[in-house]
Amino acid sequence: MSTKRYTVTSALLYANGPIHIGHIAGAYLPADIYVRYLKGKGHDVAFICGSDEHGAAITLQAKKEGISPQKIIDKYHSINKKTFADFGIDFSIYHRTSEKLHHDTAQDFFKTLEEKNVFTKKTTEQFYDDKNKQFLADRYISGECPKCGGAGAYGDQCEKCGSTLSPEELINPKSTLSGNTPIKKETSHWYLPMQNHEKWLKEWIEKGELDGKNHHDSKAWKSQVLGQCKSWIDGGLQERAMTRDLDWGVKVPLKDTEGKVLYVWLDAPIGYISATKQWAADNGKNWEDYWKKEETELVHFIGKDNIVFHCIIFPIILKSHGDYILPTNVPANEFLNLEGKKLSTSRNWAIWLHEYLEDFKGQEDALRYALCATAPEGKDTDFTWADFQARNNNELVAIFGNFINRVVVLTHKYWEGNVPRPNNLDNYDKEVLVKLAEFPKKIGDSIEKFRFREALAELMNLARLGNKYLADTEPWKLKTTDEKRTETILNIAIQIAASLAILSEPFLPFSSEKLKTILALKNVNWNDAGGIIIKENHQLNQATHLFEKIEDEKIAKQLEKLKS
Repeated sequence: MSTKRYTVTSALLYANGPIHIGHIAGAYLPADIYVRYLKGKGHDVAFICGSDEHGAAITLQAKKEGISPQKIIDKYHSINKKTFADFGIDFSIYHRTSEKLHHDTAQDFFKTLEEKNVFTKKTTEQFYDDKNKQFLADRYISGECPKCGGAGAYGDQCEKCGSTLSPEELINPKSTLSGNTPIKKETSHWYLPMQNHEKWLKEWIEKGELDGKNHHDSKAWKSQVLGQCKSWIDGGLQERAMTRDLDWGVKVPLKDTEGKVLYVWLDAPIGYISATKQWAADNGKNWEDYWKKEETELVHFIGKDNIVFHCIIFPIILKSHGDYILPTNVPANEFLNLEGKKLSTSRNWAIWLHEYLEDFKGQEDALRYALCATAPEGKDTDFTWADFQARNNNELVAIFGNFINRVVVLTHKYWEGNVPRPNNLDNYDKEVLVKLAEFPKKIGDSIEKFRFREALAELMNLARLGNKYLADTEPWKLKTTDEKRTETILNIAIQIAASLAILSEPFLPFSSEKLKTILALKNVNWNDAGGIIIKENHQLNQATHLFEKIEDEKIAKQLEKLKS
């Protein structure tokens, strides 16, 4: 099998608050499943993420908590880094945009683009808070959304409808610092004239062609991603300021630019590159292999509100700089709702991941499973506590866990955990082994197409195959009358269990590890699944429960917590 090189990124998380399930379902769990699969296949993968620590959202939170921006980013970076790790999101590196390496990388990028005349410098009138004597960054302005009419939209985005905005579009704009109506005042900034790039962007996004060569299969991109990009391009791209008047962020590396920083949406994606540099330096790798080699596949996992930045602005930046590869896919997810309502951090209508990990100790995989099964891959979906409980109890416990428990308990009961040999196979055995052999490819194909729900459903179908095989053959009835037949049945059931241990790893890493320990499986990967993995006379360890049932009281507590 030929191995490939991948750079996989998950959206840098704003370090202004903790992680909730909407974040996880959007950009982090799908990426982790994808990366674990690729690594299981033996591919070379850099899985890049970190904290986005600049921009007005940070300074707003600092004002809210009455502490410095530095203290905010230090607080939430460490909370979120630990939470991701505890949940099994296995980044190659979780970096920070406050690091000097990042500031240097972003400034070098800016200087190169400036030298190549990619930007235009313009003096315009911008919103200014006369009371606080400062220009207002996008997040310091709120008003009514021109698209949906919702109140409380920011100058860069409406959180109700997800539309990307500019401050000038807001109806009845107000300063979030003073509550006053802002005035307009002259200031100079560097703009990216996106309209100059429409032609190649259109070819690259819609046809998958770049510089006259085939770059990627555009049919493999999600329809909502293509649709949003097409709408932006067809509507005519506009120039966008790449610098801001702000005292927090990466400083503009030019003379006479005091009080100006890089726009966070210029600096944040460059954070993927600076993080890769750090990871490569720490691991004896060449970072350029992951960003500049044509054979490397670059895949960005994001939520739908970030499509324009990853499919239009960042690619323009990369191409204009030269030498850099562009993404081969941007599998953006839609939004996850909670109990029929939009997630809202301001109203505390959210399930915070660090709290879940406290309340459901040792049940990380239950949430991974439920979030993957209800992932908003093509449309917004709804997470409910009742559905979470049902999926855990009726699927993980009753189907997957039950099968494993039966197999291991019977092997210990009849042969003290020593794997019996297979004897003559009948037609049903052969049929089951043929089906077993098909699962790695079926699941793998779905993962490669970013259909993680479909892949997970196939994994459960494998557990169902195991249960059905045991139910149909009833080895517990045959032991005294036909020992050889019983040996064959249990041997085949153990092979199914071994494949489940391998194939479940991207989705359920903690349970996969437990199952590998029970089966005493070592040094196996995706390519081993589907065949005869465990030989006769192999010693199994004692059975332990892979999954725990979740009782009604526990769910009732969570529903109460939402109301409070």
